[in-house]
Amino acid sequence: MKKKLAFVFPGQGSQSLTMLGGFENQFPVVTETYQAASDALGYDLWALVQQGPEIQLNQTEFTQPALLVAGVALWRLWKQHPGQVPDFMAGHSLGEYTALVCAGAVDFIAAVTLVALRGKLMQEAVSPGRGAMAAIVGLENDVLLDICQHAAQGQILSPANYNSIGQTVLAGEAEAIARAIELALKAKAKIAKIIPVSVPSHCALMQPAAERLAEHLQNVMITTPAIPVVNNVDVACYDQPEKIRSALVRQLFSPVRWVETVQYLIAAGVDGMIECGPGKVLAGLNKRINADVETLTIATPESFQSALERTTALPL
Repeated sequence: MKKKLAFVFPGQGSQSLTMLGGFENQFPVVTETYQAASDALGYDLWALVQQGPEIQLNQTEFTQPALLVAGVALWRLWKQHPGQVPDFMAGHSLGEYTALVCAGAVDFIAAVTLVALRGKLMQEAVSPGRGAMAAIVGLENDVLLDICQHAAQGQILSPANYNSIGQTVLAGEAEAIARAIELALKAKAKIAKIIPVSVPSHCALMQPAAERLAEHLQNVMITTPAIPVVNNVDVACYDQPEKIRSALVRQLFSPVRWVETVQYLIAAGVDGMIECGPGKVLAGLNKRINADVETLTIATPESFQSALERTTALPL
């Protein structure tokens, strides 16, 4: 019986200077993909990714297109080789846009400009210092929900990312986040700390950005994905463009249900996954969700070649 493969695409936090460095000398499709994006954006995205400044790369309106283009470049490279075609795709937050591009549902250039705008809208939605995010490790979801209820005190506070078993990110107003960290430590959390981000993603503070994003999404053509894409909000694969569009809007102020996404893929028969993008954040999260299904990375020429060879003999 044919083994099933899923491609998963990382979100913000996976970027780093010199990511995908080494591919450009062997595989022109990588720099060609970045060049096309640079022409659309009006600045040299490959130069930013390779040379910095790092502070600019880490600004969300630059991070988002940089990561999307990285995932698309690696996908295009994969398709140039006799690698297995995945049965499913999924992406963590921003990575969902990359998945939709690679699944043929959204035009690449349209997505590049859209996610750059998405990052800008997210940054503009919350004044500096108002919002924050915190990583909590070692507490059950029901305990975290109780903490959010008690720490909010009339302010916005909620789970933002269900990243892996026992690892959840909270988002909301800074004072509420501080109270949540204090309560989490009292509840014996292994880790409860602020994440250094400029935007409190996936909470109600992003509602203004979502409303503006919805307006722009109406002008973006979306078609049925050629490969099923599991979305973050509903943990479902949609064929209808309007349902895909709605999920992308709601994603901005709703939690990323990554644990359930990985469990969905495994329940659908996926035997192995490939993290299509820089870094190995998702590989680490996936291992903690289910250690029996390995996630390979393809962020370097060496790991790319290894993954090509190993996918011919799934399970990984």
